Amino acid sequence: MSSDDFDRPGDQEASESAGEPRRQRLPGDLEPEALLDRIIRVDQAGEYGAKRIYEGQMAVLGPDPKLKHMAEQERQHLQRFNELLIERRARPTLLQPFWHVAGFALGAATAMLGREAAMACTVAVEEVIDEHYRQQMAKLPPEETALKAEIDGFRQEELEHRAIGLAEGAERAPAYPALTAAVKAGSRLAIWIAERV
Repeated sequence: MSSDDFDRPGDQEASESAGEPRRQRLPGDLEPEALLDRIIRVDQAGEYGAKRIYEGQMAVLGPDPKLKHMAEQERQHLQRFNELLIERRARPTLLQPFWHVAGFALGAATAMLGREAAMACTVAVEEVIDEHYRQQMAKLPPEETALKAEIDGFRQEELEHRAIGLAEGAERAPAYPALTAAVKAGSRLAIWIAERV
């Protein structure tokens, strides 16, 4: 038996005749079905949390037009991920009751620090979500072009929210660097947990 009898890394990818070559799976990578289940679960949880953050902020600040605009887009993202949970038979996170409380609390707490702090919260969350969605799109198999396009469309709207936050004075929030660092750390932890639980 020669070394030619074994598949070399990349043989499968090179042999695919149609479409974009498949990314080589690495040790520890999830099976495609498990990866899709995780992506849909964490994104649904994240959009639910974002909806609750804006609800908490508006409970304190009132019906702010910028917050209402961003909240409506998050509601649309959530609606789509709710549909995908059903279409793909993905398991939702078991922690939705926690996100219900934690999202609202984060929104209300940042709003109590002032409108600029609420906008700083948006900037921090959206920077983490941009990074998160980019990583997801890189991991999706080539045949998931429609899902990748949807996620990228949502990512563009999240970047719009970040731009709104900056334009509305986020960087003037009290202790902006510390506030955004804390929100980013919490957002990354929430993503890690929601992917698994």
